[in-house]
Amino acid sequence: MTDTIERKIIQLIAADRIDIPISSMSGKLKRQKPKLAEAISIPRGTRFNGNRVYARVEVEDRLKARSMSDAVAKYCEEHPAEGRVLTQYIEDERAVKETYLHFGVQEGKRLTAEDYLGVMQNLGFSEATSRSLYPELMDISRKMQAKREYAERSILIG
Repeated sequence: MTDTIERKIIQLIAADRIDIPISSMSGKLKRQKPKLAEAISIPRGTRFNGNRVYARVEVEDRLKARSMSDAVAKYCEEHPAEGRVLTQYIEDERAVKETYLHFGVQEGKRLTAEDYLGVMQNLGFSEATSRSLYPELMDISRKMQAKREYAERSILIG
């Protein structure tokens, strides 16, 4: 049983360490996309047809959804007594106990390449692709880790 628990914790740590550089890259891409899109100057209502790509700009009239907190604040202004009750209900729902699993690697110990490769293959990468991506992901992970001290991590489990 101890081996099974340790194997699962190793998989969790490997998945967490792979997630960090991929999430970082994903964040960078998500921030780049709007800037790239805004830099494309196509007049509204027209279409660009290139050799390999196309694009068009359309203006759509949509009602913007009001955020929940704005709606609650407005309700509280208009109905102060009921607003206090509503606000208390919201606060009671927020005050929920959360359970976290804290995890880390024992001092002086390391995860093996096979630990990481197994996680990558569980994501759907072939063994060859996993072996090809592994050095690059670990290099990025080490560089990111150097910028911040690796400490015990935690994950919400309930």
